[in-house]
Amino acid sequence: MIDIEYLKKIKLVSSPFGQKFLANLLLLPNYRIFANVEIRIENIERIPRGENVIFAMNHTDRFNYWPFQYKLFKTKEYPFTTVWVKAKYYKNAFLAKGLDLCNLIPVPSMGYLIEEFYRKHFNRKMDKSLYRTVKDMIDGRIECAGPQERAAVEALQALGENFAEFIRGYYEAVMEKVAELSKTALCEKNLNLIIFPEGTRSVKLAEGRTGLAQLALHTEKRIVPVACNNSEEVYRGSLPIARSGRITYRVGEPLSVHDRFKSYRITEPFHLFSRESQQRYREQFEGVTRIVMASIEGMLDEKYRRGYAAT
Repeated sequence: MIDIEYLKKIKLVSSPFGQKFLANLLLLPNYRIFANVEIRIENIERIPRGENVIFAMNHTDRFNYWPFQYKLFKTKEYPFTTVWVKAKYYKNAFLAKGLDLCNLIPVPSMGYLIEEFYRKHFNRKMDKSLYRTVKDMIDGRIECAGPQERAAVEALQALGENFAEFIRGYYEAVMEKVAELSKTALCEKNLNLIIFPEGTRSVKLAEGRTGLAQLALHTEKRIVPVACNNSEEVYRGSLPIARSGRITYRVGEPLSVHDRFKSYRITEPFHLFSRESQQRYREQFEGVTRIVMASIEGMLDEKYRRGYAAT
């Protein structure tokens, strides 16, 4: 389980062994020998040098950040990266070790924590409909009524008298550690950070979430939008094996509080990822997110845009 103790043990490094191993022993032969994968980064000169940045990329498939990392690695001109990844990928201990060696940052969602605490208490997976009801009750969206709601109440009571209050506080504490790791990467370890603002995979660009904006406004690091095209055709399944094809990344103009985000700049200290900050600065977070998503969408091929309808 990705909890506070697990996050405390993560040690980010400036030159991660796992990424170099992956690039030279898996990706290189895959892209050059067993398949013919062409990786293009258009406007690569827009990536700032001499500073660390946050890459904001659309998330078409499981592995669409790999070719981007590989291409940057082969240029030998840019820092290594770390990536925000879903905590659920760490359920397998062997895979979790590999992800740690690759210098990644696991980001648990509230839903992930609810399911994991339920699994530990009842020794079984949480039913989807029960999870949805429990999550809605914790978020204050529904009141108790009907059999499903009664089952949710019973589950919450079994997890602890004040479980709803506990899980909200625990989630904030976990995200505080994620914030610390992210700031360490950007400000101490000479790492760039890749974030998928959609929060989940989607071939067509989905709505952006505000975690990226919060981090950028807090650290005042520049966001570099990156539009990924055709990776889902190269990585078609759940296995990390690429087929022949061309992947095109388009790099947008860097965005910061000194230019496009100037009207959303927050001049006083705020607590990253807290409920209080999200309520107080909602307009700023959402404003930055809209600018970033619009930049990504403007560089995507037509079929990836929100307004695209397949025929």
